[in-house]
Amino acid sequence: MQRIDAYPTHVINGLKCRPGRVLPFGASFIGGGGVNFSVYSKNATGCSLILFHNGAKAPFAQIPLSDEFRIGDVYTITVYDLNIENLEYGYRFEGPYDTKKGLIFDSSKIVLDPYAKLISGRNRWGIKKDAVENEFIHRGCVIFEDFDWEGDKPLELPLEDLVIYEAHVRGYTADDSSSVKRRGTFAGLTEKIPYLKKMGINCIELLPIFEFDEFEFSREHDGERLLNYWGYSTVGFFAPKSGYAASAPLGLAADELKNMIKKLHSAGIEIILDVVFNHTAEGNERGPVISFKGIDNPTYYMLTEDGYYKNYSGCGNTMNCNNAVVRGMIMDCLRYWVTDYHIDGFRFDLASILSRDENGNPMPTPPVLESLAGDPVLGKTKLIAEAWDAGGMYQVGSFPSFGRWAEWNGKYRDAVRRFLKSDASAGPELIRRIQGSPDLYMGRGSSASINFVTCHDGFTLYDLFSYNEKHNLANGEKGGDGTNDNYSWNCGVEGETKDKEINALRLRLAKNAIALLLLSRGVPMLLAGDEFLNTQFGNNNSYCHDNKVSWLDWNGLKDHPDMVSFVTRMIDFRKKHPVITSPHHYTGYNSSGYPELSFHGTSPWNIDINAPLLSFGFMYAQTKAEHGRDEFIYCAVNSYWEEKEFELPILPEGFEWKKKEYTGKKAVKTGDKILLEARSLMILVGR
Repeated sequence: MQRIDAYPTHVINGLKCRPGRVLPFGASFIGGGGVNFSVYSKNATGCSLILFHNGAKAPFAQIPLSDEFRIGDVYTITVYDLNIENLEYGYRFEGPYDTKKGLIFDSSKIVLDPYAKLISGRNRWGIKKDAVENEFIHRGCVIFEDFDWEGDKPLELPLEDLVIYEAHVRGYTADDSSSVKRRGTFAGLTEKIPYLKKMGINCIELLPIFEFDEFEFSREHDGERLLNYWGYSTVGFFAPKSGYAASAPLGLAADELKNMIKKLHSAGIEIILDVVFNHTAEGNERGPVISFKGIDNPTYYMLTEDGYYKNYSGCGNTMNCNNAVVRGMIMDCLRYWVTDYHIDGFRFDLASILSRDENGNPMPTPPVLESLAGDPVLGKTKLIAEAWDAGGMYQVGSFPSFGRWAEWNGKYRDAVRRFLKSDASAGPELIRRIQGSPDLYMGRGSSASINFVTCHDGFTLYDLFSYNEKHNLANGEKGGDGTNDNYSWNCGVEGETKDKEINALRLRLAKNAIALLLLSRGVPMLLAGDEFLNTQFGNNNSYCHDNKVSWLDWNGLKDHPDMVSFVTRMIDFRKKHPVITSPHHYTGYNSSGYPELSFHGTSPWNIDINAPLLSFGFMYAQTKAEHGRDEFIYCAVNSYWEEKEFELPILPEGFEWKKKEYTGKKAVKTGDKILLEARSLMILVGR
């Protein structure tokens, strides 16, 4: 077997070159000061490597990759003596142009390496380089992999112990009220780590941080610039979003992100990334050619027989995820983020698309999902599915888990929302959701359920109880965007009000939602800002707002200190009671002589859990042998519009009920009975 360094060298355009290594794909350093370039295309008839100095419009070298530089369907070359700190690169591909076969090769276009570890052109958020910047913004850069992790590694916390906090990197600290030095960046979020730790958060889930173009579909509406703010439209899967890094103009975006991750881990906080493999930023037939389209369109995308793009994502195209090459790219990507960035887990946007075959049909055992679940590198990595897609597939409770996948439980969200707005028909379902949704995840355990009441997509917690209808006119889509099924309630007035009773009711309902979330089995997820009642002014689809609509207003900390304190106490309460965080569903009676988890009406043990209801109680029995202490936890929930009296369960001799939390103002406790005001909740502890 011939050694790679024994291959003959050439001088092309003044650069010393030789045939390269096939793996790994992308651009990587090799011994002797060379950079190895490797890219796949099955249908291309030719390929050239194009090299630029940073920001230059014209290349300084163009290297045709003849058959000597091709192995199978891979073009690969090693180039020496490159100054990588002043280097950008791309490719030109030659091949047939036949749209009915999905072949759209165009050698006049320079396309991006799908494996690029950093991408030029957007190193400052919201700033275009010049009028013709679209011709050269998407180029790959080569980075040094020399970050000092100082012994850091993914934390591998048990999934059931997590309290997840969903946040947008830019929106988290972009507002002046955040009081950080580098607003809207990885560095800015790093400054907030002490706050997260104090609140008790041990996992942060970030909206997409893979490179995307915030100017995609940008437009003006009512004097406001609208952008691709959320970032659910990936340009490069291996590259961090440079516009999120304060140090990006210095080429240090990767290091800034890694430093943030290291500091999070040092504080005991895991990081989960929201990843988008269901589609890319290249859109449909009218979309731009950035990377995959110009490299091998029919390999990377699901196409109709006439060469059009299938659109199960609702975003113009659908990635062909169960194609062997695309599946390999996804695997390489996630392994890279786990090994090189120490990422703890991934949440997969519209994950049901990953279960479709090349014809768009659902598969019982999708290869990509099975590969992810069984991959040795990802063996301890959290895998979370948004178990639906825009093509109508809804798999909550039936997503192919292979024993590994957890799911965003949209049914939990809807049940809590409906119940809190006094929909009695939601009561029986809410009882199942509090149990960890055994009807959905039997055999998988309660930790398969990621419970949430709010997330980035929809109303904030404050808006959930302040608006009956979405208010999305600022999006410029005439109110046609965003869901209409919000199960929200404005408590009598649409939007802001000075009515003290209505504001007190809204606070009570928000606390009820947080309490139910943190007392339910399953893994809780909070939306950033809900702890201080952040508002989006009734907008339930803020995907395009890089402004006060989407930015957190940290003045909420002083405006709503009672809410912040309540959320912090509830997180602490959950962590101190492992009977709540058990990854199992109901296991029957334990050594206390009581069921581990039981449900009650307004009188103990008297409830029909299948009948509509608006008031009920539930009790955990925690034992010293199993959970470290003998203790009972009882939660009385009243969603009636009038006060309700609850009779408390009788405790073993020597135990007594003590009030722990109450979301109302005054509660009357007389002996073994409590009186709860309308739409309130009480937690008692029996010791």
